[in-house]
Order: sequence, then C-alpha cells, then structure tokens
Amino acid sequence: MKGRAVIKRTGDWWIGWLIDLPGVNAQERTREELIKSLVVGAQDMINLNSELIKDSQVEIIDIPEAVFR
Repeated sequence: MKGRAVIKRTGDWWIGWLIDLPGVNAQERTREELIKSLVVGAQDMINLNSELIKDSQVEIIDIPEAVFR
C-alpha cells in the first residue's frame, strides 16, 4: 500500500502527516525516523480500523481527486 505524506523540516525537527489516513502524524529529529514513525502510525491505524469494522459492510466509493493550486 502506498500513502501520501506531507513532510517538512521545522527548526531542528521533521514533522509530517499522512493525507490518506487522518490522525497519523509524527515529529522526529531525522527525516528517516519520521518516515518510520509514519509507517508505524499507519499500520496501527489500519489495525485499529480493521477491528472497528469487524461486523460491518465495507463499500468502495469513488472520490474525486483534489485540485492543488
């Protein structure tokens, strides 16, 4: 699975979040540590969501692409 991450350096820190998984964000001292933290956060979020939808119906829906200006 691939995901879109916003990553930027702020002072001595790297901060980032996943566009496709709201709530997954991180702050680390290096870019590499940030990416690792975002991956772990994504895995945790997916596992949590899998548990929450256990007895539910999952639908695939079309979502138009965002227009960035």
